[in-house]
Amino acid sequence: MSIHKKVKRITTHILQEMKHNGEKISMLTAYDYSMAKIVDEAGIDIILVGDSASNVMAGHETTLPITLDQMIYHASSVVRGISRTLVVVDLPFGTYQGDSKAALNSSIRIMKESGAHAVKLEGGHQIKESIERILSAGIPVMGHLGLTPQSIYKFGTYTVRAKEEEEANTLLNDAKLLEEIGCFAIVLEKVPAKLAQRVAESISIPVIGIGAGAGVDGQVLVLHDMLGITHEFSPRFLRRYHSLYEEMKGAVENYISDVKSKSFPNDKEQY
Repeated sequence: MSIHKKVKRITTHILQEMKHNGEKISMLTAYDYSMAKIVDEAGIDIILVGDSASNVMAGHETTLPITLDQMIYHASSVVRGISRTLVVVDLPFGTYQGDSKAALNSSIRIMKESGAHAVKLEGGHQIKESIERILSAGIPVMGHLGLTPQSIYKFGTYTVRAKEEEEANTLLNDAKLLEEIGCFAIVLEKVPAKLAQRVAESISIPVIGIGAGAGVDGQVLVLHDMLGITHEFSPRFLRRYHSLYEEMKGAVENYISDVKSKSFPNDKEQY
């Protein structure tokens, strides 16, 4: 039997065990109680309350506008819907960069006010001090390297990162640094598959990929993308497991039609 089926609660220690035993880690985003409940009951290992809520829940073009208060709202909604999965929350843009004290205060607020289990930060050596300060308070930290969406205006594009040797070496060194200072896992976003595999083999903590190939320790997707609720966005790495946009739109159209034609409610649907 796989480790994740045996345990009642997924912890950072269990994830480490899964990597050690070669068992892949599954991770999806969720932002509300109802979706979190479904994802948790399906048996997911990690729920990421991602700052992608800025895009899929609030309709912003980037992840930058979402606030700490909004992230705490989403995270606390998710935590109320789960019983076994590990819940990781993104620290939003502006709550940790360049100020380790702010980083610690932001993380403490997330843990205290939402009941989540860990936080995630984007970046390597640039945010070393912030990560160390958060870890010093006993808060688990997940790293995030490669394409870091909060830096979109610096990069100017969402294309694949670390294709050149210099950037690849920096990424590998950053991954080793994150392990060394105490991160329990790292997300690698949109990097060449060979490099991602090299990173996963070079460090002992789990590496979870999104657009980083099959050679890593687990995978993460945005729930609304993989369910086909969003349909404008089709990167190469995205596999759609459903086309809920069309199904949900069809259900709403049927409801409208039934109301207009007076076939809803019928005799059995009233008191």
